[in-house]
Amino acid sequence: MGYEQLANKNPLRILKIGKEGANELGLIMARAGLGKTALLVQIALDAILLGNRVIHVSIGQSIEKTRTWYDDILRHILQAHSITRPHELIDMVQRHRMIMTFKEASFNRARLEERLNDLIMQDIFKPNCLVIDGFDFEGTDRAAIENIKEMAETMSLQVWFSATCHREDKRFSSAGVPAPCHEVDDLFGTVIVIKPEENKIRLNLIKNRGEVQTTDAGLDLDPTTMMIKKS
Repeated sequence: MGYEQLANKNPLRILKIGKEGANELGLIMARAGLGKTALLVQIALDAILLGNRVIHVSIGQSIEKTRTWYDDILRHILQAHSITRPHELIDMVQRHRMIMTFKEASFNRARLEERLNDLIMQDIFKPNCLVIDGFDFEGTDRAAIENIKEMAETMSLQVWFSATCHREDKRFSSAGVPAPCHEVDDLFGTVIVIKPEENKIRLNLIKNRGEVQTTDAGLDLDPTTMMIKKS
């Protein structure tokens, strides 16, 4: 199976990830431990299979822990699909992905942009996509997210964030985006809320490429493997 065919089989195709003009911000929200990082990694891998270069920005976590997520997800992909040369796929992912870590107190646009520009100007790595895991939406303001959005537009980057919501916080935007992102949801073109149900973990697609969704996207996370699947 070629990588394009593998990407086309991905249930994430409904999000049009990697398509031309898809440089707006994306957001994944869930309570702690429900699969935000697993979903971010699958979005990153999907972008790579479509020919993009991805930087995974991990805030407050080690490179080793983030790399383990990629190893686990890749193992599940290889188990589920017939890949003729699996080592080539693994090598390709490693060449097209870079993991970058920040301490929580040191992450901001200026530091991120400086590190990205260093990589680009030294011809080390030029990303098309960023995934930012662990961003503190509760401890920041709208201007900080607007700054990253402006940077993404200037650098032609697609950027995905994860955010933690809490069961006891009942604040929601008019579109249904929970706190702490309920007052900045207009900055995101795509919003996915991970919601546990009886025997499954549902991916509730609230916005897709700027359009509020009124129908179920039909996507779940497998509670055992944390792999995306159709309902």
